[in-house]
Amino acid sequence: MAATVGPLPLVKLPAGPSQLTAEQRYWNTFKNQLLIPSPTNYPVTDISYNSDSFAITTGTRIQIYSNRTRKLLKTITRFGDVAHSGHIRKDGRVLVAGDDTGKMQVFDVNSRSILKTWTTHKQPVWVTKFSPTDLTTLLSASDDKTVRLWDLPSNEPTTTFVGHDDYVRCASFMPGTMSNMIVSGSYDSTVRLWDPRTGKNSSVMTFKHAAPVEDVLSLPSGTTMLAAAENTVTVLDLVAARPLHQITNHQKTVTSLSLASGGRRLITGGLEGHVKVFETTGWNVVYSTKYQSPVLSVSAIPATDAPGADDRHLAVGMQSGVLSVRTRQSGAEAAREREREREMAALIAGTIDVHDSKKAKRKRRAESSQKLDMLGEGADVVIAGDSRSRRKKERPWQKDLRHARYSRALDQVLDRQAQDYAPINVLTLLIALRHRSALRDALEGRDEQTVQPVLKWVCGHISDPRYVSVCVEAAIHLIDLYAEYVDSSEDLHQAFQLLHRRVKVESEMAQVACQTGGMLESLTAGTL
Repeated sequence: MAATVGPLPLVKLPAGPSQLTAEQRYWNTFKNQLLIPSPTNYPVTDISYNSDSFAITTGTRIQIYSNRTRKLLKTITRFGDVAHSGHIRKDGRVLVAGDDTGKMQVFDVNSRSILKTWTTHKQPVWVTKFSPTDLTTLLSASDDKTVRLWDLPSNEPTTTFVGHDDYVRCASFMPGTMSNMIVSGSYDSTVRLWDPRTGKNSSVMTFKHAAPVEDVLSLPSGTTMLAAAENTVTVLDLVAARPLHQITNHQKTVTSLSLASGGRRLITGGLEGHVKVFETTGWNVVYSTKYQSPVLSVSAIPATDAPGADDRHLAVGMQSGVLSVRTRQSGAEAAREREREREMAALIAGTIDVHDSKKAKRKRRAESSQKLDMLGEGADVVIAGDSRSRRKKERPWQKDLRHARYSRALDQVLDRQAQDYAPINVLTLLIALRHRSALRDALEGRDEQTVQPVLKWVCGHISDPRYVSVCVEAAIHLIDLYAEYVDSSEDLHQAFQLLHRRVKVESEMAQVACQTGGMLESLTAGTL
């Protein structure tokens, strides 16, 4: 019995360079941008989060939003002056913030009542944070040049660290098992590491920078630290006590640092309005985007508190008082969003009927595939529905090729009015004709009208490296067969002139490339 004849498979062209990298595709999935203007018209200076909500600090208020819906949940306004660094504890029940009067206040998130007030600082308090491991321990950093550790039930600081010579504008707990240590950055251009276990109020390690330090951040390993000073982010090795790398991709001052993707990516925001993402191995930029105002705070908010959890939101606070929140959808949410986008595109293009019919067809197929008739233990699975073969139907030009009607097959694939016209079909047919040594047979015996589509297609694709081989062979046959008729046909004369110009341009470009290659070789040889 003869084997079933299948359609001629299409040629698979080599894939060119992708316009988007995997990282760019990932960060481009943060869509559905929500722009929230500050009710006080103050800049958004800080963003903190836990598993259920995130808090932003702007002017004399702190606003708490839902991680799931991005809707405003609570607003805390009990400040006498501009608030700073509203930090929500990881259990979401308590929030701490400082202000320009030097006051520190701890709030109950549900009732918004004040649980604790400290007035030890006499200058503005710029940083307040809870410990990631101890729910009752927190730190503060102030313009009075001190960094202090606090215990929630106590009225006085448990430790006061002295050593900075200027305003202290950033501080953080170290991660993991080193969470009892603190790192701080100051406008005296130093980054200092503090350890309360030594019993002293002086730093155990100091890194000097060339400019005031705007933000500090520790990597999850606890042995590497990042410090932002002017337009540079310095990678510091705490084990070797030396800098490892400098990131200088920003044009203006870097104001905020944040980790993403479980600590595998670093996000930076700068006064030029750029937010950049770096991989934490070679510290190369993998993604960058521009905002309409200087960026003062940036944070990648994960979906859960679990280690390595997927990023859910990209929140950016700006000088203009606008908070930008971009959300990454996944799973069923992403599928529904893609379906809405396809439906809207079809509606705009006027093809909504075709879209609806395809959607209904997919639905019928899904329902049919689910109808299984299980007949007892060990029985065959009977699939209800269409039992006919789903073999691909052979196209007319493929059938003509199989029956050696080469000219007719070529005319069909060159018909630009055909519904299934595609250059890849023409290339597939020409390659098949070359393999059969029938390319000349398909091209000869044509008149002035039928040779024009072949010449036009060859002229249009002879400069494409993926098509050039078969185009050159077809052009040689066309010249050999029809060059003698050029003088008697103006259209044929113009078509061959266009082919000559295209080939001349390509040959000149090849010559220039060879000359450039020779010059580069001589330059590189001279440097060795």
